[in-house]
Amino acid sequence: MATATADKNVEAKPRQGGGKNDARRLRRTGLIPAVVYGAGQDSQAIALDPKQMRRILNSESGHNSIFDLNFNGQAAKVMIVDWQYEPIKGALLHVDLKRIAMDKVLQVSVPILLKGEAPGVKVQGGILEQLLREVEIECLPGDIPGRIDADVSQLMFGQVIRVSDLPHDGKIKFVTDESQPVAHVVAVKEVVEAAPAEAAVEGAAAPAEPEVIKKGKQEAEGEAAEGGDKTAKPDKAAKPEKAEKAEKKK
Repeated sequence: MATATADKNVEAKPRQGGGKNDARRLRRTGLIPAVVYGAGQDSQAIALDPKQMRRILNSESGHNSIFDLNFNGQAAKVMIVDWQYEPIKGALLHVDLKRIAMDKVLQVSVPILLKGEAPGVKVQGGILEQLLREVEIECLPGDIPGRIDADVSQLMFGQVIRVSDLPHDGKIKFVTDESQPVAHVVAVKEVVEAAPAEAAVEGAAAPAEPEVIKKGKQEAEGEAAEGGDKTAKPDKAAKPEKAEKAEKKK
């Protein structure tokens, strides 16, 4: 469960200013800017040790971990609700903390971990696909699980594990639709690729022009030729009238 432990006691320091330059100066000192709010109290700007925040985020319960925040001589149960990393170097830049009342129900997202070996994969040669990696639950802060294990050791080809099949007791309630699939075993998808030689032959063999089009072109060409004969001027060498006049003169 994601309850506070001795190694999750975090000391916070007051922080002045909220601009980008103030945040850069704070990070140069080895701390990161943060804010804590909730439980009907005003939000407060604080400074935290990024190593402690990373240790909590990388723990089994992750951001669902509940820990003690000590600030100005007072302690409060808190959890990380938002955080920001530097995109290139991956340095933790900022975190948001929320005060938690241990007697009030929370809604949190919990990761789903598939456990076991599915016979649909081992025996039947299928592929195990995980369709849902987190499930939204509702419970008291002290009952938040670090993860929910989904047993796939009996999962055959074509079968589906749904949210309703996940192990749970009366302490947690699923907010996610219980009919939503979590994992199933499906057939291997075969991808048949054409051989390079065959692809080249298919590319070289351009589709033949339809016979109707060829015929139309031939007829058009023939008509053009006949039309050209009708409009052509008679040959100058063939002038029968002038030849007859020349014979009469003789």
